[in-house]
Amino acid sequence: MRIGVNVPNFGPGTTPDNLVRWAKTVESLGFDLLMVSDHVAITPDVAKQYPGPFYEPFTTLSFLAGVTTRLKLGTTVLILPYRHPLLTARMAANLQQLSGGRLILGVGVGWAREEFAALDVPFEKRGALTDEYLRTLRTAWDDEDDYRSGQIPIWIGGNSDAALRRAARLGMPWHPLRFTMPWFLEAVERLKVIAAGLGRPVPELVPRIRLRLTESPVDHPDRRAGEGTIDQIFDDIEQLRLTGAETVLLDPYSGDPDETLRPEAAWQALATVAAQRAHRFPTETE
Repeated sequence: MRIGVNVPNFGPGTTPDNLVRWAKTVESLGFDLLMVSDHVAITPDVAKQYPGPFYEPFTTLSFLAGVTTRLKLGTTVLILPYRHPLLTARMAANLQQLSGGRLILGVGVGWAREEFAALDVPFEKRGALTDEYLRTLRTAWDDEDDYRSGQIPIWIGGNSDAALRRAARLGMPWHPLRFTMPWFLEAVERLKVIAAGLGRPVPELVPRIRLRLTESPVDHPDRRAGEGTIDQIFDDIEQLRLTGAETVLLDPYSGDPDETLRPEAAWQALATVAAQRAHRFPTETE
């Protein structure tokens, strides 16, 4: 199983130096993937959760491609309606070329109404725009030599039924975000029904889970996957693997922007996960 890390590219502690330290830490610990988030206009609804500075993902990943050699690099998730699809196609293809084929493009429809208004993009049409732009991306990459740089994997992000249908219809991996395990298992069953109704195979599962390491077990019914003791976290990862996930993304951000001023706590949690991974699955880290 591939395990990646969602690195905060926002908040008061996010600087170029810290982004480099994040990338080198994630790579040196043996993780397989580094992903960052996407916002363009830090409107009040965005700033409540993800305050500035907010580093644009394509720029950030291009920067981090230069200080890493092995890590896959991606977005979780690029809000597809925010940019003209040919611009997205060009930036993604160039990053794929410059990074040596390491890009994964996770995409979503977005949620921040004020940011959509600031960008003059109709919020109510974000789903239809996402579908249209996905078609444009694939056409651009297939038809124009300038865009070609190998197949760029696209993940369909989101926890809604619309995201399930989109992933099944397009045959692209489904990328759900920060959920409880019972919810995920029920959603996978819905995904199977949707795929069968469309006459399509069940999409690959590439979930993003929380990483919050505790000394004592977390027992409340709303416990998110990836929250608890190291044994609980690896039990969740194993359950995800048995359900069909071959890639899991760990999200160490707990919601307090001041965490970005003290990344060492997240790095220690990641080091604990890496050590346990090497102990439990030695062939994955050899």
